Amino acid sequence: MKESSLKEYARLIAVTGANVQKDQEVVLHAEPDQPEFVFLLTEECYKAGASRVRVEWGFQPLMELHTRYQTLETLSQLADWEVEKLRSTARLLPAVIYLDSADPDGLANADAEKMVRARQAKYPIEKPFLDAMENRHQWCVAAVPGQAWAEKVFPALKGEEAVEKLWEAILQASRAEKDPAEAWRAHNEDLAGRCRYLNSLGLASLEYRAGNGTRLKVGLIPDALFLGGRETTIDGCPFNPNIPSEEIFISPMRGEAEGVVCATKPLSYRGQLIEDFHFRFQDGKVAELGAGKNQELLRRLVAMDEGAPFLGECALIPQNSPINRSGLLFYNTLFDENASCHLALGAGFTNCIRGYQELSLEECRRRGINDSMIHQDFMIGTEDLSVTGRTRDGRQVPIFRDGGWAF
Repeated sequence: MKESSLKEYARLIAVTGANVQKDQEVVLHAEPDQPEFVFLLTEECYKAGASRVRVEWGFQPLMELHTRYQTLETLSQLADWEVEKLRSTARLLPAVIYLDSADPDGLANADAEKMVRARQAKYPIEKPFLDAMENRHQWCVAAVPGQAWAEKVFPALKGEEAVEKLWEAILQASRAEKDPAEAWRAHNEDLAGRCRYLNSLGLASLEYRAGNGTRLKVGLIPDALFLGGRETTIDGCPFNPNIPSEEIFISPMRGEAEGVVCATKPLSYRGQLIEDFHFRFQDGKVAELGAGKNQELLRRLVAMDEGAPFLGECALIPQNSPINRSGLLFYNTLFDENASCHLALGAGFTNCIRGYQELSLEECRRRGINDSMIHQDFMIGTEDLSVTGRTRDGRQVPIFRDGGWAF
């Protein structure tokens, strides 16, 4: 991939995505698949004004090794220095960039039960710091190709040829091929216009129907808002949390979901793939589930905590989205969730509440935003999906027909 193209992509992530501010610290999470790009991205963060860039490396094989050899007690502990790092991060409010290149099957041999129990043990310690940062700093998730991931997406190719092909797909999906800043300005304006229309309707619920068996009704919070594309911190700093992003989303009312929904793409969760799965919701909660592959892993996901079986997000994306038109299955939620409509189990978004800036997190959650240690998207879009909105004054409004916008 040409260095000029990679520099443009790095600038897009630093400026349009994380929108690094003058004298702000940056935390960059990455795996060692593309160190040259990490260098370019770090430099772009400094050019944008960063006072310091801290790169935190992750490595799936080491994670699997730690899980295998450490006792559950050790794996479940946060060292004193890790707690202090969380405390410092919550105080400094850095821009945080997550650069994903993980192998979709990279933790297939890890002890999933042990990993889940360790995560459950550490989360109560982490949660106060995460809550203190919510809506108060910019963050951005983007991707670069790892070889194992590239060969999964393009099984007929190997090595550098597969990596180059995935680079091309990532840049195209991320609107990073030609004048990325202008492309994202126009894209954000389009998404904002659709949000304004949806927010003008006074919707009380969304009803999903598809030929694969999806029949689901989801209740909405009276003062919730649809969001999409650019977001802002409480202090008014704009940023784009996902590159790419095609979605318009809302957090539904906790406890108001009834019916069956069928997933239409595999879910990559903790380095393993869950395939051919469905959920049945009753009183807003997953009452039944099934999967053709890794059903037990899906059960562990839904049982992570009290909020995990409830919905935290409803996202609308037309089937003619650029990612879906590419015909690729990325085996990566960042991309596959932006190919078509999706839902998410777990935590909702408190900034979906009108006037959230004046409310505490607890007040947002009392109004119906779900709280959980997880937020797991899964794809439900089909060519025949219809979504109908029911307004608070009893009208039915077509939102989606035949997999696309009805307005």
